[in-house]
Amino acid sequence: MEQNGFKASHIVTSVVAVIVDTDDRVLLTKRNIPPFQGEWVMPGGKIVLGEPIVAALKREVWEEVGLEVEVGRLIDVFEHVTPGEDNYHFIIIYYLCTPLYCEVRHNDEEVAEARWVERGELVDYKIPDGAKFILSKIFAPDAAG
Repeated sequence: MEQNGFKASHIVTSVVAVIVDTDDRVLLTKRNIPPFQGEWVMPGGKIVLGEPIVAALKREVWEEVGLEVEVGRLIDVFEHVTPGEDNYHFIIIYYLCTPLYCEVRHNDEEVAEARWVERGELVDYKIPDGAKFILSKIFAPDAAG
């Protein structure tokens, strides 16, 4: 049932992994699907009802980029309301993660590309405002661009 012009009758809760390797690079993925299609984000997705948050995070990272990660501290929680046709209300939970290995095998259905990006190069990527805000908490001031 659509309410107030939103596609879902509830807030969609998602979890995102900010994966930083030992060379201080972050893993970015270029999305093939909405929301943020064509933009660079960190791996993550919706939490399935009844699924623990950390399990959802690990599942989403595995599904999108074929990595196993060690989940670290909570970075922040970000609220995002998508405009236009993709009218959803998201609560996104961001965790700092460490990869157990760095060989990425991305899922072509969801991810066009996946790259390890150095902090000084982040300004060269089209990154949504919410993801920029989170990256600035990890890589400030380089990610503020």
